[in-house]
Amino acid sequence: MRNKNYNQETISEGIRAGDNKWLSRGITLIESQLESDKTKSSALIESLLPLSGNSIRIGITGVPGVGKSTFVEAFGSQLTSLGKKLAVLSIDPSSSISKGSILGDKTRMAQLSMDSRAFIRPSPAGNSWGGVATSTRESIILCEAAGHDVIIVETVGVGQSETLVKDMVDFFLLLMLPGSGDELQGIKRGIMEMADAIFINKSDGNMERAKRARKDFQNALHLFPPAASDWTVPVELGSSLEKEGVDQMWKICQEFKAQTTESGWFEQNRKLQQIKWFHQLISQRLEADFYTSASTKAKIKKAEDSIFTTQVSVRNAVDSLFTCQNQR
Repeated sequence: MRNKNYNQETISEGIRAGDNKWLSRGITLIESQLESDKTKSSALIESLLPLSGNSIRIGITGVPGVGKSTFVEAFGSQLTSLGKKLAVLSIDPSSSISKGSILGDKTRMAQLSMDSRAFIRPSPAGNSWGGVATSTRESIILCEAAGHDVIIVETVGVGQSETLVKDMVDFFLLLMLPGSGDELQGIKRGIMEMADAIFINKSDGNMERAKRARKDFQNALHLFPPAASDWTVPVELGSSLEKEGVDQMWKICQEFKAQTTESGWFEQNRKLQQIKWFHQLISQRLEADFYTSASTKAKIKKAEDSIFTTQVSVRNAVDSLFTCQNQR
């Protein structure tokens, strides 16, 4: 849905009224790369910012094939049955060749997508690092302004750079498959260190194997330094397909929020996330400005030719480029 026929005031009013159609239009606006839309999206975000913050933000990630979408549907249905208003921001990987994304999460969450208390928005990751779309943080603001009190960010999958999602959610859930410890070899230590809970999905197939996996993860977690939140990371077993253990994960989320709110860490963490986002936007703006300069483009092309003909090393080419920039 193109937004050129709607100004940001109209979209803002629709979002404030809790209308998911206007929420979709608002997210489309802030995802737009058109210069004419960027001013509108900034104004929209500023108008809705005072209404944001009244939710718990949950990041969900996991190894390929772990059943993220199935878990999100089961978990989301549990939340809406409790009267919660849920928003799911699902990030689909973009092709490095065609730049396209399937955006099929509404198909994978057929039941939840029909729930009137749920809003599902798939977005392409594009060229962004971290397994999250560039506009995900702003999308969270819009969803909260629309009255959604639980925000789920479903990420692309486990990867070294995907840890950026930790900087935009309150609670980070890692989904794993049952096994005898093989998972510890296939997952980055950094993601395990940032997990606030681990859910071993598909445990109904082999409970003994799942229990061994839980023991392995618990032992591994003991080797990590204490979390800044002073929260002890639980490892739970369950099956999202059979809806086993899913309700326990919501109880854990509530316990986490209660404990960290009482200690003051919950609010402090959100403030620190804003500062990190501020610096990330500075870096993005500097990079964009750098590459849009006509003189810089010419110097980069000249440096590329020198590298291609092995006249200069990559390091020296970069040093030369920035030396020229600093002399301007």
